[in-house]
Amino acid sequence: MISKQKHSSQANFFFYLEDTLNSSHPLYILSNRIDWQSFEDAFSPLYCADNGRPAKPIRLMVGLLILKHLRNISDESVVEQWTENLYYQYFCGLQQFSILPPCASSELTHFRNRIGEAGIELIFKESIRINGKDSDDSDVSVDTTVQEKNITFPTDSKLHKKIIKKCLGIAKKEKLTLRQTYTRTLKKLSIDQRFRNHPKNKGKARKADRKVRTIAGRLVRELIRKIGESSVYQESFSLFLRVLAQKRNTKNKVYSLHEPEVVCISKGKEHKKFEFGNKASFVFTRNTGVLVGAMGFRNEFDGHTLQPALEQVEKLTGKNPKTAAVDRGYRGNTKIGETNILIPKPFNDKKQSKYEQKKLKKAHKQRAAIEPIIGHLKEDHRMGRNFYKGIIGDNINILLAAAAFNFKRMMNKWKSSICQILNVLL
Repeated sequence: MISKQKHSSQANFFFYLEDTLNSSHPLYILSNRIDWQSFEDAFSPLYCADNGRPAKPIRLMVGLLILKHLRNISDESVVEQWTENLYYQYFCGLQQFSILPPCASSELTHFRNRIGEAGIELIFKESIRINGKDSDDSDVSVDTTVQEKNITFPTDSKLHKKIIKKCLGIAKKEKLTLRQTYTRTLKKLSIDQRFRNHPKNKGKARKADRKVRTIAGRLVRELIRKIGESSVYQESFSLFLRVLAQKRNTKNKVYSLHEPEVVCISKGKEHKKFEFGNKASFVFTRNTGVLVGAMGFRNEFDGHTLQPALEQVEKLTGKNPKTAAVDRGYRGNTKIGETNILIPKPFNDKKQSKYEQKKLKKAHKQRAAIEPIIGHLKEDHRMGRNFYKGIIGDNINILLAAAAFNFKRMMNKWKSSICQILNVLL
């Protein structure tokens, strides 16, 4: 049920946050610049008007999501720090100090699922609006990166052991008696699988791998016989059989049992040959450095991600960019709609003047500025490792990281302007 509005005119025994906090603090300024009413209007229809437990205020939940990615902390940490930080409480709409936690950390998960990708995109759109004229740039740069999922480095032996563990768990839950649990056998095989890089142990380790795979197959087939394929575990059994059937060169392999949508991406990095997650595309204004586009993909060719990325920019900003500077990974595109695509290539002295060559050279130098922006997104705004579940979780994490970057940009701008004023005065 939608929460009722509380009147802030009630008597207060302590103090009002608005009168106590520093009005020059960037978080204080940001809380007054964001259009919170737009979130109320967009998310109120998602709640029942007269049934169920009263929900937490929408501004509170949106504020916690922004603070989480702004400060690079987990759901549990942002809820814990909220009770300690007066600026966090004022940012989330409170007028009086509260000693109680705002909500359970799991409620943030439910709220993200409730508003979905469209709701998170609205938060990202608001972060673009906050940047004002800086986001109104006709020249943009586009690049892609890999958002890694929170999974272990995948190997076939790891997946087979997890299948065995899950099968034993299903048998215990359903109170089924198996012909054999292979507990002692698996301990011995685990010893044989160790130190596989030693020349004397390679054959023994490969033999143990095959034996573990055989045991996993036996358990899956026995459970299918006893439970039936049309049970609630049908989806799990089909996934187990798919993992057991895949080989080294199989296409669309499964790399994780709890995140089967993860893909293997190779970006040609020397220190990290393969990355497991999804591809993320970012569009930022070339002259001011505001992110105006952020989208998630699986493992498409970079050139195929360009048109959806530019369409999102038009949707969020209301206009098409004139030029988009990209790297050679986008080759094959020269113009999409009204946007000219600039790809690095040798100059043609007969067709291009020196002025045009200088202009193109400057555009490609400015495009390289997106690399440190991607670095900040990964290190400072929780995009280095994605903990959200599924494909929707991938897209939500990308949008929230981009929104937090835009908010942080304006906060740094306000901070520097305040410092300049103080320097003049002192």
